[in-house]
Amino acid sequence: QVQLVESGGGSVLAGGSLRLSCAASGLTYKRYCMGWFRQAPGKERERVATIDGYGTPVYADAVKGRFTISKDNAKNALYLEMNRLKPEDTALYYCAASGYVTPCPEFDYWGQGTQVTVSS
Repeated sequence: QVQLVESGGGSVLAGGSLRLSCAASGLTYKRYCMGWFRQAPGKERERVATIDGYGTPVYADAVKGRFTISKDNAKNALYLEMNRLKPEDTALYYCAASGYVTPCPEFDYWGQGTQVTVSS
């Protein structure tokens, strides 16, 4: 059974930084696509950043240059370093995993989410 558990969310002022972590268990193959998604109140869930089984990242335009996704295959962990945070980054952030190696068209497993709140 695949489990994804996020941590690291919190409240920060605009311009601040946060680092999200995702601990994964139950994945039978470590080189799967993983990613971070977010959903703000009243909005649809959106893709923030993904990383394929070879370590190639893809970022949403809204976070390019500010967020960095990384994965530690040995620890089965996924990270999202978020810098220069803006109020519009406020959302519930989800960790996700896929049965794909590359590309990463869809995701099958989801965590419960961790809240990020950015105030101006």
